[in-house]
Amino acid sequence: MICFEDKAPMAFPIINFNQLSRFWLRYLVVTSFLVTILPYGAKHINGSKVTNIGAIIDYNSITGKEMRTAMGIAFRKFNSGSPNHKLSLKFQDSRRSPLQAARAAEKLIEEYGVEVIIGMERWEEAALVADIGSQAKVPVISFSAPAITPPLATSRWPFLIRMAHSDYNQIRCIADVVQSYNWRRVVTVYEDYAYGGDAGMLALLSKALQDVGSEIEYNLILPPFSLISDPKDVVKKELAKLLSEKIQSRVFIVLQSSFPMVIHLFREAKEMGFVGKDMVWILTDTVTDLLDTVNTSVIHSMEGALGIKNYYYDNTTFYQTFLTQFRKNFISEYPEEGHYEPGFYALRAYDSIAIIAQAMHRLSWSTSSPKVFLDNMLATSVVGLSGEINVKAGEMLHTPMLRIVNVVGRRYKELDFWIPEFGFSNKPVVAKGEAENSTDARRLKGTVIWPGDQQRIPKGWLMPTHAKRMIIGVPGRTSFDKFVSVSTNAAGKKVYDGFCIELFHKVRRDLDYDLPYKFVPFIGTYDDLVDQVHNKVRT
Repeated sequence: MICFEDKAPMAFPIINFNQLSRFWLRYLVVTSFLVTILPYGAKHINGSKVTNIGAIIDYNSITGKEMRTAMGIAFRKFNSGSPNHKLSLKFQDSRRSPLQAARAAEKLIEEYGVEVIIGMERWEEAALVADIGSQAKVPVISFSAPAITPPLATSRWPFLIRMAHSDYNQIRCIADVVQSYNWRRVVTVYEDYAYGGDAGMLALLSKALQDVGSEIEYNLILPPFSLISDPKDVVKKELAKLLSEKIQSRVFIVLQSSFPMVIHLFREAKEMGFVGKDMVWILTDTVTDLLDTVNTSVIHSMEGALGIKNYYYDNTTFYQTFLTQFRKNFISEYPEEGHYEPGFYALRAYDSIAIIAQAMHRLSWSTSSPKVFLDNMLATSVVGLSGEINVKAGEMLHTPMLRIVNVVGRRYKELDFWIPEFGFSNKPVVAKGEAENSTDARRLKGTVIWPGDQQRIPKGWLMPTHAKRMIIGVPGRTSFDKFVSVSTNAAGKKVYDGFCIELFHKVRRDLDYDLPYKFVPFIGTYDDLVDQVHNKVRT
């Protein structure tokens, strides 16, 4: 007999085993045993085990819509080919907010009992979700990674798998592009997500530029797009600061930004004259990877920009089959979007389901647990749509290959590959001997159409004006007056003469532009004068 104690705090049943028949006792024991050996979290519907997967995406972004479509294709493929095990996707909206993503993770775990969470295209979201997943022992697969991996990342987030690389190699690639054209100063542009997501990238870029003899002259910081009512006005005010503060660099590196903000940035920059002759724009992969997904009017405002793009093989049967399915499903689900090409995040989303599917196939009936499930995913080694997938200690092992693209006309054209061990190459694979003997791997080889439909390499800096002339230090006391000398004429004005001065004037006359300048005599050693130049002393 099974009795319930009305006053029991948790209303648990009290079982009198002496009054149970032998049959029912055996039934209870066998049932309890079966429950203990089922794969963890498994649920049964119509004779099939069902594993709940949680996905946290931004419902309103084009990236989120693409990921949802790609995941749907992957999980339907698995379910149609697996008679005894099914996957069930539970979506939650991140609203581009880390706190909302964290609440979504708690809901997925507590209400839906998910065994794994995927998504999070921004690291600020992924970090909070990883905290929750690690506490609940629920594996988390994020499509983002920190710019600089914390040394104790594995200990802090033991259940986190990062299906993305740190920004180290991408920043090196950007520095190599800057070095290719000898640009000495750059302006960084980024949207401040309010959770410090830009700090790591800035530190990496500053160091990488120093290594190639360049530097960051100015940081143009834009507020989060979701928090401003008039983005056009905000962008115009920030761009105007470049003029008011007399910033001379015209090499703009867009480190990170939501795509709506990028659209406003380029439209206003073009209107204010920051996109055109002698201007340079370089885009990181978070922007470039979305170029496949936007309409031609947006692309046109970015014309001439260089972009860093994750490289993947799009000529395989695997990819073409997926592309056909993606176009059909995306048009059906989001007819208002008007484009049909999957971006890189869509490929990652598809591959994340493939990782889970492989892990499910390896699960044992008697030893399954969250840790075993995680270990099975970490043991995955496949070539997916986004490339080779090998995970160890929570991060991707294989070295990423990047592609430099140039926004031209209604689309973009692909230029060079960038390979970490080699540099720039016109092919995706470089033999070891070829890499060792290369002398020009640090130079971009493809023909670039720059902003303003120019093929001439931009200077990348604003010409000096009379209000801000080039300051040229001249030794005031020398023993080599035939080369350079400083004297005072009858009117009390300084006179600069000598071979070096004459050579300067001759070169200046041959320039195709005006170069306002000012000679400043310096009394001191030549080494001290060099230090003045290095320290950017202007008086």
